[in-house]
Amino acid sequence: MSLGGIREPARPAPIIELPPYQRADVECEARFRWNCWARQTGKSFTKSLRRILRGLARRRTQLFLSAGERQCRELMLKARQHCEALKIAADWHDEGWFGDLSMRQLEITLPGGVRIVGLPANPLTVRGYTGDVLLDEFAMHTADREIWAAMLPTVLRHDAEVDIASTPRGKSNVFYDLQGNDRFSKSYLTLPQATAQGLRADAEEIRRALGDEQLYRQEFLCEFLDGSTAFLTYGQIAACVDGELRLCASPAELVGVPGRLFAGVDVGRLHDLTVIWVLAAQGPVLTTAAVFDMAEAPFREQFDRLAAVLRNRRVVRCCMDAGGLGMQLAEQTVERFGAHRVEAVAFTPAMKSRIAAGLRLAVEEQRIRIPDDQGIRNDWHSVERAYTASGQLRIAAPRTAGGHADRFWAAALAVHAAEDDGGPIEAIAARPLGFARPGAW
Repeated sequence: MSLGGIREPARPAPIIELPPYQRADVECEARFRWNCWARQTGKSFTKSLRRILRGLARRRTQLFLSAGERQCRELMLKARQHCEALKIAADWHDEGWFGDLSMRQLEITLPGGVRIVGLPANPLTVRGYTGDVLLDEFAMHTADREIWAAMLPTVLRHDAEVDIASTPRGKSNVFYDLQGNDRFSKSYLTLPQATAQGLRADAEEIRRALGDEQLYRQEFLCEFLDGSTAFLTYGQIAACVDGELRLCASPAELVGVPGRLFAGVDVGRLHDLTVIWVLAAQGPVLTTAAVFDMAEAPFREQFDRLAAVLRNRRVVRCCMDAGGLGMQLAEQTVERFGAHRVEAVAFTPAMKSRIAAGLRLAVEEQRIRIPDDQGIRNDWHSVERAYTASGQLRIAAPRTAGGHADRFWAAALAVHAAEDDGGPIEAIAARPLGFARPGAW
C-alpha cells in the first residue's frame, strides 16, 4: 500500500513482543469491538496500537475519546510512542482548541492524510468528526448516554469502526448495557488471566495490598457490581473532589485555616482506623482542612492527637463516636474539654441513619469539598444501604483490611457537628455574686 508516495506495509509488525491477548485484539477484524479488561492489563496501549494500524489500513481518521484531558494526553502519548517504535512518520500537534469548547485538541498526522485526534469525551466532540472511534475507559465517562446517542448515527452512516474498552464501574452506564449488544465482538480479561499469558504482575499481592475485596472484584476480576445499594455513588463523590485541596499535616497547621472549624471522630483500635476529620466552614461550604488517620494507635496517642486539635479554640464543636471502643475516649474528651464543645454520639441505628443522611445531603448539594484521594473515595463508596424485614433503613459497610468505612463516619460526624452548631456565644446570664460564708469579712 502506498502512503504519501512511500511504500508501507498495511500492517506494520510490532517491534515488541505482545502477550497473546493483546495480539489477538490488535489483529481482530471486527468492526465493533467491546473489551472489558482489568486495570493494568494494557487496555490503552493495545487499543491505541490497534487503531493506528486499522487507520493506516483503512485510510481513515481515528478519534480517541477519553474521560478527561489528562487521560486523553496519556492515550495520545501512547499512540505517539507506537509511531516511533514502528518507524511511522508522524507529526504531533498540541496547539489547537476544539471549536468554541474549552478543551485542547491533540492530533497526530500520519502518512496518507490519516489523522489521530484526541479529545476529552463530550457529546459535541463526537458530532464534530467522522471517522473510526475509540472510547477509552468508557464506563468512566460522564454523559456517556449522550455521547453514545450523538456518536451512533455518524458511525453507522459513514461505515466507521468502534472500539470500546473499559474496566467495570457498576451497572448504571452504557458500557454495561453494551455487553448485551450482539453487534459487538467481545473480550473479557481479568488480571489473573493476563498474568497467565505473560503480563508481569502479582495478582495476589495486589489483592492483599488493596484490602478491599469488593473493589478488587470490580477493578481486577471485571465483575459488574450493582451500584444501586451504594449510599454514595462514585459520581456523587467525584463532584465534591477538589484536586487543588491541600490538607494540614498536623494539628498545629490548623491555626492558619480560615473559617470556623468542626471535627468528627470515628474511633477504632486494632481492626479499624481512628479518624479525625476537620471541616472549615466558610458560608454554606464545608472544606476539608485535615484528615488524621491512626491505625492500631494506643488510646493515649489517640487522645493526645485529638486534644491537640481541640486546643485550637477555633474548633467550635466536635462530635465523636461513643459506642463500644469509643466510649472511654469520648468520656475522657468530654471531661477535658466540656460538653459544650464535645458531643459523645451513641451510634444507634436511628442516629447512624441521621448522621449518614446529613453527609449525603451535603454531597448531593455539593456543599462539601474533599481531597483527591482514592482511599477516601473508596471508603465513602463502600457504605451500603439496605432495609430490614420491618422496612427500616440500615446503613452498613463491609469490614476490610483498610478499615470499616471509618473516613465516611468521621466526615459524617464532622458535618453533624457543623449542622448542629448553635453559633458563637454572644452573652452569658449568671446570678448575682454572693458570699459563701456570711461574716467572712
